[in-house]
Amino acid sequence: MRILIASCLLLMVACDRPEPVVETAPEPLPEVYDLPSTDGDALNVIIEIPAGTNHKIEYFPGIGFANDTLADGSERIIDFLPYPGNYGFVPSTSVEKRRGGDGDALDVLVIGESQPTGTRMRVLPIATLMLRDRGEIDTKIVAVPADTSLRTLQVENFLDFSLGNDAAKRIIEMWFLNYKGNNMTELLRWEDESYAWREVRKWRTDNE
Repeated sequence: MRILIASCLLLMVACDRPEPVVETAPEPLPEVYDLPSTDGDALNVIIEIPAGTNHKIEYFPGIGFANDTLADGSERIIDFLPYPGNYGFVPSTSVEKRRGGDGDALDVLVIGESQPTGTRMRVLPIATLMLRDRGEIDTKIVAVPADTSLRTLQVENFLDFSLGNDAAKRIIEMWFLNYKGNNMTELLRWEDESYAWREVRKWRTDNE
């Protein structure tokens, strides 16, 4: 009888014992830098910074999206008006330092409503803003969504942008000339959408 009671007690204790937690390794982050640079007749762009924010967000390989920080560890916040568009990069591009670049992917400003960080967008280049930043040529491709229903400016090319939306063009120019502080960046010139495509072909790292 005692043996039967002891067996029952052991069974009850075993039933109350919680199941061991088995830790599984997190799924690896997709390496967005390796996504194709183009999608049909459009550019692929990965949005880092949504339109309308002052927070500087970057993609870090192997880590993901995170706020950029200053040398003292504090979060980098743009001390100017918020970003006038969605700011990101063309995957599978690298503006090589040995050829006069900054070593990063091509930068793109997508004009349109705010998109979340990490959004992948198909866009059409409409202009190229050429700047000098700390002695280096800094190329900013200006684009609109390929999906016309997502556009806030109904433009197709640099001519449309310059003639029909000159005020928007000047706002973007003045923003990039001031967002880092006075006299930190210098305007070189504007170029058209064909120049933007040449820059993509020049700096792309994936195959045609």
